[in-house]
Amino acid sequence: MNSGNEPTNNAPARTGPHTANSTVAAAATATTVITDIAALVTNDPSLGDGSPLGLIRDAAVAIEGDRVVWIGASSKAPATDNRVDAAGRAVIPGFVDSHSHLVFAGDRTAEFHARMSGRRYEAGGIRTTVAATRAASDAELEATLTRHLDEALRQGTTTFETKSGYGLTVEDEERALRLAARHTDEVTYLGAHVVPPDFADDPAGYVDLVTGPMLDACAPHARWIDVFCEKGAFDGDQARAILTAGKARGLHPRIHANQLSYGPGVQLAVELDAASADHCTHLTQQDVDALANGDTVATLLPGAEFSTRAEWPDARRLLDAGVTVALSTDCNPGSSYTSSMPFCIALAVRDMGMTPDEAVWAATAGGAAALRRTDVGRLTVGARADLALLDAPSPVHLAYRPGVPLVAAVWRAGRRVTGRPDPMPWDR
Repeated sequence: MNSGNEPTNNAPARTGPHTANSTVAAAATATTVITDIAALVTNDPSLGDGSPLGLIRDAAVAIEGDRVVWIGASSKAPATDNRVDAAGRAVIPGFVDSHSHLVFAGDRTAEFHARMSGRRYEAGGIRTTVAATRAASDAELEATLTRHLDEALRQGTTTFETKSGYGLTVEDEERALRLAARHTDEVTYLGAHVVPPDFADDPAGYVDLVTGPMLDACAPHARWIDVFCEKGAFDGDQARAILTAGKARGLHPRIHANQLSYGPGVQLAVELDAASADHCTHLTQQDVDALANGDTVATLLPGAEFSTRAEWPDARRLLDAGVTVALSTDCNPGSSYTSSMPFCIALAVRDMGMTPDEAVWAATAGGAAALRRTDVGRLTVGARADLALLDAPSPVHLAYRPGVPLVAAVWRAGRRVTGRPDPMPWDR
């Protein structure tokens, strides 16, 4: 399965509402139109109801190739080769999952069981997955990766980021990134996940490896560099050295920050212009102010708090301060084994102080911002035609009906990729 992701600098410039001329052009060239959409989320506040979701009622969207070429009232939908009747359902942009760890082997059921029986979560459990990943073949790792990608796709995720971090040798980190790069352009080098057992007595030597030979091998396969800046992993000085070395090799920073305790991660992220600071559970007012005054997105990962019974991030505090917030799954075998963005939306609304509209925006446009993308996470003329048709009349149902499989069909890059291979009952 290949995402067809495109970096921001390839994104189309044309992202505003259609004009009369573009309507005529769309009528002549669009290949698919989806009509009778009860609620279309565009994430463009200049459209529809003027909210951040840019919600258009009784709408239609037309697709040509891999792009959106027309949006507007369903009654004015252009004639096309293929017409899909949404039958009063909602359509949203495909989810943008900007934080996952999908190249791994093994199982940590026993750890989860122990944690749910009272043991505290700590970063060291990562080493269990490292041992299993090192022992796995390329074919086994890729099979696990694609299984989780297919699972996420069925739940509406059309763009995803994934990391290395479970190999922690030059060879194993390189192969993890090489395998991931077959499926997405949003690949992150996370050699600095934890210090592996073979460097337990020489953490400085491991930092030298991460910033030297390992970086040399991994940089050609990655767009991003990440570090777990946390007690039990890497401190602020080590994180700065690692991210700075990655920037010098053309990799842009992102950072695991302030998950388990207060620390320097968020401040470092803003200082280095990281695209995102991820977790953001334990924040000082200075941390919040730094995020509000910088371009770094706060990516919140409620699946991790759910799976570790940890304190929830305070999304309301961040949003009220003007911070850009993204939601992501953090899908990994140890602390957040979910690929479901709808589940994360429901958690964010119930336990993190987000409204349903804010959570939907964070899971789509917010994730795109965390990847510095403008071509995904929105449905406007010129955007990539990534969208999910919900078996519900409103996107609010994603939080209102938690655990219910509401994604009826998914289009990615203009092609229907989930649902029945033959026409759906409402196609005509």
